[in-house]
Amino acid sequence: MGIALSILSWFKKVGFIVALFWLLFRLINVLEHELRRWAVLAKGKWADILVTVIVRAMRLVVPLMGVLLIIPSLELPPEDHAVVKTVSSLFLIGSVGFIFCQLVATAEQAVLLDYRVDIKDNLATRKIQTQVKILRKIAVALIVLVTLALMLTVFDSVRALGRSILASAGVAGIIIGIAAQRTLATLLAGVQIAFTQPIRLDDVVIVEGEWGRVEEITLTYVVVAIWDLRRMVLPITYFIEKPFQNWTRASADLLGSVFLYMDYSVPIAPLRAELDRILEGSKLWDRKVKVLQVTDAKEHTIELRILVSAADSSIAWDLRCDVREKMVDFLQRNFPDALPHSRATLQIPSEMSPRQNSTATEPRQEAKAATDTVSSSLGIHKEAAPSGLR
Repeated sequence: MGIALSILSWFKKVGFIVALFWLLFRLINVLEHELRRWAVLAKGKWADILVTVIVRAMRLVVPLMGVLLIIPSLELPPEDHAVVKTVSSLFLIGSVGFIFCQLVATAEQAVLLDYRVDIKDNLATRKIQTQVKILRKIAVALIVLVTLALMLTVFDSVRALGRSILASAGVAGIIIGIAAQRTLATLLAGVQIAFTQPIRLDDVVIVEGEWGRVEEITLTYVVVAIWDLRRMVLPITYFIEKPFQNWTRASADLLGSVFLYMDYSVPIAPLRAELDRILEGSKLWDRKVKVLQVTDAKEHTIELRILVSAADSSIAWDLRCDVREKMVDFLQRNFPDALPHSRATLQIPSEMSPRQNSTATEPRQEAKAATDTVSSSLGIHKEAAPSGLR
């Protein structure tokens, strides 16, 4: 009879637990249905976001709360009762922290839906994306920190340790401050970059002599994708403490330069006409800037600088290469004599006595033949020949 009563009591408790959980899940389904219907009527992305987060929260928190309510009614040994209660509390705190992280991530996605980077003029978009992503990482870090702190307070030994630490808060504060100095500086640098934005996602930068794009910004480091598919990882404090070039700080458009070094005999007007023809037929040029100027005159050559504008740095690079190739081809075909070359003059005394003149005839002829051979092989143009060789 006693065994039967025990079994009946056990079934009663199990039935109560099952009925309670069935009721809780049924309540969750009803609330989810009503919330989905409200989101459809609201017709907004934020309504969908809130409904999704609330439903996830209910599916996690409500069963755990049911466990906490059921534990007192279970006839468990004190040790098992404490273990179950501790585990349930840890899961409950962890679930709440997870829900807040999900809320932050979902809010980030909702904000970024209106700011896409796959458009031509994406400067404002990259500003918002950089701020939102960094702030999301800061918020998640704080949520995780608070969640872990609350989970540790569940244990009595940790609470006692906390009281002992508070008793020596002055010394502990100094030690922690010294140990966390670099960490706090890095965190503050991340916050500073989020608001002042010396760099943004997809910015074109020159760091450590390398050209690349900002691929990722975290709270501790920045990843720059180098043009040859390498990745340069830099501490986030680098962009606060050291100088670097940002080619897209104010706008993405850029001026590209091409330098040509020519002989003094090159005509400038035909080169300007050819530059106009090249740019008018190029899809890379944004039709804003085209300049050809003589920027320097050196001992043997003159320096020509061509300035052209493009929509961004990648297009500017391709445009510079295209202009350089076509200008060199034009010069080779039309003005080969204007390409850089060296000049040399061979001077031999012209006034000699008849005896010296007759004696030096053969050496002169040999010298002339050698000079012609060297000039021909090196492409050297002879200036006015000395009278002694005529």
